[in-house]
Amino acid sequence: MSSSAYVRGMLSLLLLVVALVLRRTDGFVVPTSSRRQTTPGVVAPAEDGRRAIASGDKHYHNTYLHSSTSTSDSTSTASTSSYPKDLDEKQKDFTMGYLNKHHRSTLLEFVQVFTEIGGKVRKRNTFSGGSYKLLDAKVLDISLDEGRLTLEVTAKDRSEADPVVEQTVVSLEAQPKHRSRSMSDKAIPLDLIPPPTKRELEADSAGRHPVDELVRKLNRLCWMVEAYGLTGKLIQMGIQIGGTGVGELHENMYLNQIPHNRPVRKYFYEMISKATMEAVIDCANGERSNRMKITALFPEMNPQVDSYRIGTLLEMARCIAIRLAEENLRVRVCIQGSMGVGIFMGTPKPLSGASQIMQAMDWQSDEGEENEGMVGNYVNFGAVGPEHVANEVKDEEGNIVTHQDDVFLLLCPQSMVGTDTSIMPSLQAMTEAVGDRPIILLNPDLVDKVSAAGQQSVRGRAQRIEFAESFQDIFHFTNLHWKTAFFPILGALTKLRPNDPWVAHQRRDLVNDGGELYVPLVASETKPSSEVIMEAMDMAF
Repeated sequence: MSSSAYVRGMLSLLLLVVALVLRRTDGFVVPTSSRRQTTPGVVAPAEDGRRAIASGDKHYHNTYLHSSTSTSDSTSTASTSSYPKDLDEKQKDFTMGYLNKHHRSTLLEFVQVFTEIGGKVRKRNTFSGGSYKLLDAKVLDISLDEGRLTLEVTAKDRSEADPVVEQTVVSLEAQPKHRSRSMSDKAIPLDLIPPPTKRELEADSAGRHPVDELVRKLNRLCWMVEAYGLTGKLIQMGIQIGGTGVGELHENMYLNQIPHNRPVRKYFYEMISKATMEAVIDCANGERSNRMKITALFPEMNPQVDSYRIGTLLEMARCIAIRLAEENLRVRVCIQGSMGVGIFMGTPKPLSGASQIMQAMDWQSDEGEENEGMVGNYVNFGAVGPEHVANEVKDEEGNIVTHQDDVFLLLCPQSMVGTDTSIMPSLQAMTEAVGDRPIILLNPDLVDKVSAAGQQSVRGRAQRIEFAESFQDIFHFTNLHWKTAFFPILGALTKLRPNDPWVAHQRRDLVNDGGELYVPLVASETKPSSEVIMEAMDMAF
């Protein structure tokens, strides 16, 4: 064989290998529901790549709501509901069968805590402990439309020969009437599940899928009787019987593998961008604070792990900014500048060089490209501080000279060790200058660091903590680990959309190298404590 034929053969083989590698995604496919879609109530970008903002809009809310009213029929407020008002018969039968077969002890707790029968038990047993016992409870009917569980309760009085069977109703919005013996002092009444937002009602007049609504209301009851382990199982049940997948993570992400697969990064980028857009809409409707926080700390985004990749952080920020700009919003991406004094001046290590890299990235913004004219017009860059907040400026004739920024995205704001190295003064001043426009922190670290001159000491710490906690979570993903060992990953704590519940997952490997999946263990409307999560982990093993 000649040398030229050999070279051609090797090149052909190499091209074939490259093609196979590019097609390989380790079984990971981004679900259709997470792909970019035009958000209801928002004007889609013009086909020529240019964006149009209604002139004369001085305020962020006015600008956004103006664009919401000019949408086409395909994105207008839903007049009919695609979601039913209640569960269908198969969903209802499955739910009742599951609770009756596996969780009758929890149903008994519901009876003791939320109904008058519980008061009867306490009264009858006040002077003769154990003379009146609840033997069994099962669900006879579930009505989400009427907001109730109908239970059949079997009780036994020691003085009677036969047990007594009676029916009772547990409201899905009940508060504790009594305390059972198994409940600890930590058990307290909980707020009701938040109602659907205007954005959710515009997407569907029912607001939420009945399966998701039922699961969240049952989980609230479970938390009040301290049946934490059942909450994750109910999330699994909701996914199984046809809910919208609240709390569901994609399988086969393989986050233990570094670097991550590109489809995995894209999955996170699009999921976070969608959550950010939803939160901005809620803010425009006056249903959410303008102070928001995104926490995305999978291995390539976690600066405490040697797998940290600054490119992933910047790609995520670019995806979020482009998504917002596509919806006619002007975004300012801010990365804090140098802090400190003299030779100790510098930027936090995770952000070293990030500002220059961000502006040098390919935004597809040049002439003839997909996002033509976006950078410098709808996406701008800055640092942390009030001087980087652009407000609308008009000339004497009323023409807009400078457009205001609509949304502010701050990357990893954090303090440093040393003198004059606290990010808090600059961040607080910028937040005040922003007013009620959305300001979003991506992976903030607002805890105090070692400092001189008492700048981050006990003095003023309560105010700094209160300011840091004023930023609401709109997306959260952190991996769970054993103590200080980051790998292998045990699971994840998530809040995948602004109005979703918190869900703690356990990562499980499938047999025969069949992949991996994340199984919900605990679900709550508020962030669950590490003690509850680890207790659920121990019970799952």
